[in-house]
This record gives sequence, C-alpha cells and structure tokens, in this order.
Amino acid sequence: MEETSFTTAPPIFKGENYQTWAIRMIVHLQALDVSDVVEEDNGIPLRSANPTVAQMKIHREKKKMKAKVKSCIFSAVSPSILAKIMNFETPTKIWEHLKEKYAENEKMKSMKVINLLREFEMKKMKESDLVKECAEELVKIADKERMLGKKFSDEKIVEKILVTLPKNYEPKISSLENSKVLSSITLEELLTALQASETKRLMRKENFTEGAFQAHRY
Repeated sequence: MEETSFTTAPPIFKGENYQTWAIRMIVHLQALDVSDVVEEDNGIPLRSANPTVAQMKIHREKKKMKAKVKSCIFSAVSPSILAKIMNFETPTKIWEHLKEKYAENEKMKSMKVINLLREFEMKKMKESDLVKECAEELVKIADKERMLGKKFSDEKIVEKILVTLPKNYEPKISSLENSKVLSSITLEELLTALQASETKRLMRKENFTEGAFQAHRY
C-alpha cells in the first residue's frame, strides 16, 4: 500500500519524447527498488537438483523482480508499442529495443529540426524576389518544424521577413513603424502591405520602361 502511494508511473509512452519518458521510467523503477533489473540480463538462476532454501529464495526473488519490471514497462506503453515488445523474455531486452528504436528516431528528428532552423536562418530575400514566394518558402519550413512537434509562431516568420527585406522596402517599413502597428502586425497583414507596395513599385518600373522605350522610338 505504501509503495503505490509514493510512486507515480510515467505517462503512457506512445512513441514520442522517448528521452523524457525513459528518464521518468527509470526514476519510477528506482522508487520501486528494481531499476537494476533493466541493466543486467543474467537470467534467472536455474535450480540445482537439490537447491538450498537460500537458492530457492534467490530464484523466487529474481523471477519476481523481472516480472515486476516487465509489468511496469508494459503498463507504461501504448497498446501498439506493447504488441512489439511483449514477446521479449527479459526487461533488459525490452529496454534495449525501446532505446534502439525510439532514441535513434528522436536523434534523427532533432537533426532535422536543427537543419530546418539553419535553412530558415539562411534564407535571404533579393530585390528581384517576390514577397509572396519568399514568404511561402519560410512558411513551408515553419510547417515542417511544426510537423516535427516544434513550436514555430507566425511572429517569428514576420520578424524574419522584416530583417531580410531589401532596401527598396525601407520606405514601406518606415511607414508601418510610423503607424505603430509593426510590433503587433500579423503575417497576413504584413504580406498584404508589402505586396501592395511591391505592386506599385513594379508598375512604376513597367511604366518607366515603357516610357523609355517610346522615347527611344521617336
């Protein structure tokens, strides 16, 4: 009764955040005084033809502890993961399987997150780039981060766009700053404002080019 009162099992492991789950699981097993069982795989000693009382007691205790650890692990994983580990004979083999499968996946996931962040930071907008296309690339990276379970706010995309804009957008940024909405502007609002400025600039450029062409003809 005391044991269950002072030990709290970790949340059910469903295949994500393995490292956190593993740490909490080890602490849980330490509280039950059976954590050593997952680190050793010596098997349950076989009984001799004429075992002593002490040997029989050790055999029973070993068997009981291994069963206890297996029960703890089984109760702390989802049904789909339980189906993959239930045929392993020892807690050590179960633990090694979970570590090999999910810790490696988590490591690869972390590397993907780092690479995506690097790609996000490396993105620069050239004067010839369109605002919409640049924003779409940044949003795609953000969406990939979110799919990997990482928080990625629109505010971060807004900040990235603002710091990477070419000099020809500086008048528009100054205008937004003067209107005191820049600090709270949404991604949609920023893109609308920038695209409007971009359209005007492209139209002026087109009119200038057409005028120069006409002047050249005559």
